[in-house]
Amino acid sequence: MTHTEDVIVSQRGHIGFLLLNRPKALNALTRDMCVTIKKQLDEWAMDDSVGAVIIEGEGDRSFCAGGDVLKVAQAAKDGDNEGRLFFRDEYRMNAAIFHFPKPYVALLDGITMGGGVGISIHGRYRVTTERTMFAMPETNLGLIPDVGGSYFLPRLPGKLGLYLALTGYRARAADCLYTNIATHYVPSEALTEMKARLVEAPLPMGPAEVGVILDDFSAKREEQAPLAAIRQQIDTHFSHESVGAIIDSLMAGSNEWARETYKDLLTKSPTSLELSFEAHRRGASLTLDQCLQMEYRIVNRILEMDPDFLEGVRAILIDKDRNPVWSPARLADIDHDAIAAHFDDLGEDELTF
Repeated sequence: MTHTEDVIVSQRGHIGFLLLNRPKALNALTRDMCVTIKKQLDEWAMDDSVGAVIIEGEGDRSFCAGGDVLKVAQAAKDGDNEGRLFFRDEYRMNAAIFHFPKPYVALLDGITMGGGVGISIHGRYRVTTERTMFAMPETNLGLIPDVGGSYFLPRLPGKLGLYLALTGYRARAADCLYTNIATHYVPSEALTEMKARLVEAPLPMGPAEVGVILDDFSAKREEQAPLAAIRQQIDTHFSHESVGAIIDSLMAGSNEWARETYKDLLTKSPTSLELSFEAHRRGASLTLDQCLQMEYRIVNRILEMDPDFLEGVRAILIDKDRNPVWSPARLADIDHDAIAAHFDDLGEDELTF
């Protein structure tokens, strides 16, 4: 067993365990945690004694609430390179999870947001519980749904991915199953026994063997997913070819959901909405690695060019007044040439794996 300050790495039976160990910070990721996780996955990929990996969060509140954006924002404010290095190492970790050759099981027992999505969604199995709260809230912070969001969100059914990307909608277990974000639902009280069964399992331990054990513990959710009830409206309003057209469609909507969604989108960073929409559009035809490279270009330009990230962090995480002053404040004032420039090649600073 290896103990580090923020990640505890261990092996029991033929299962490698990664425990995110920052419960007071809702297990938010630091750069060092991303480096540790990738390094360990690289080692376990070559270790014949490890048949599968389980990643989970310490405590009963959060799997992982995201990246430590306060540190990234402070680095951007100070003009140093730490923010870029964080995104670089986080995205390399995301790619390592996606390409990991063995079953990877993420236990989404609690808050799963932003960077927490990135360390779960790209693995083979995503186990949700009654405590799961899943969201990509980056448009509230002047960022984009990154960590491969431009890859997995366009591949959700219908227009659900674009809806999640632009609104930051908070999905619970039923919604996660409905959208295919989660592969299983297991009550939190059964997780300990489920892990014990996996630890006791012999080699070989491929996806079929792990899947059978997860299936044994998986319970049905009887309630209808809230997203299912509004799916037709989402597919209608979010099928338009621009953010402005989506907002106009919602504004003209005749029911309370459309009106509330319209009002909600007006609170987001207009720059983030435009960047998120375009990344989503492009990502639909890219590989995961290409999406991560694209996202890395965007976040680099956000740190260089856009004031909205620092303003979003101030309003949501520092002052907590939830009253950000975006620049520009209106979608109509967006410079689309500036939006396009976020996607330009970084040259020698391109993300590599």
